[in-house]
Amino acid sequence: QVQLVESGGGLVQAGGSLRLTCAASGRTFSNYAMAWFRQAPGKEREFVAAISWRGRTTYYADSVKGRFTISRDNAKNTVYLQMNSLKPEDTAVYYCAADSKGIWNARSDTKYEYWGQGTQVTVSS
Repeated sequence: QVQLVESGGGLVQAGGSLRLTCAASGRTFSNYAMAWFRQAPGKEREFVAAISWRGRTTYYADSVKGRFTISRDNAKNTVYLQMNSLKPEDTAVYYCAADSKGIWNARSDTKYEYWGQGTQVTVSS
């Protein structure tokens, strides 16, 4: 029912910024908790950030808190991840995810019902 498409990935130097966009289909987008995950080579997929249905609650991984900001625009069916002060350790494929059940247990990747195809973010040193 929900289709997610990420964009905005690319190559950036350490200390730079990048904004990822996740475009969602359907009229029920505003009812979904949204999240960003990432997976680096040789590592498991890890939680990055999540935002509740109306954007009133957000969660961040400790590794990105203070540098990344998740936001959403339900009128446009989009969710964003603004990434500042990027580090080489941020290099990964970034995935957008959606869950109709709410933001409870937001850090668990198994919670989410829909996933985008991923977008590559590479941060050079």
